[in-house]
Amino acid sequence: MIKVYGIKNCDSVKKALSFFKKHNLAYELFDFKTQQLPSEKVDYWVSKVGIKPLFNTRSTTYRNLKLKELNLDEQQQQEWLCKENLLIKRPVVEYNDDVLVGFNEEQYQRSFL
Repeated sequence: MIKVYGIKNCDSVKKALSFFKKHNLAYELFDFKTQQLPSEKVDYWVSKVGIKPLFNTRSTTYRNLKLKELNLDEQQQQEWLCKENLLIKRPVVEYNDDVLVGFNEEQYQRSFL
């Protein structure tokens, strides 16, 4: 089963879900706004893809928390991802042993079709 992590009203998440529906692929959505993500999950993702693709420096949350001013190192970024899930770039998709971050249609076609 494909597991999608994000929020329902995010454009990139909507594109991912639309892709899965269009291609009749079963998925499950984990909504950051209604569910708390275990920090072990963030640790796992960082081990698979690194911190850079996961830490969303373009988000409203990032700006509102004024995190740019703190000049965070990677460990501090990971700690922030654990306590503030809306800093995670969306969607994060788990499938088999793969972790994909963001929506890229070509990458999705290679991975899921």
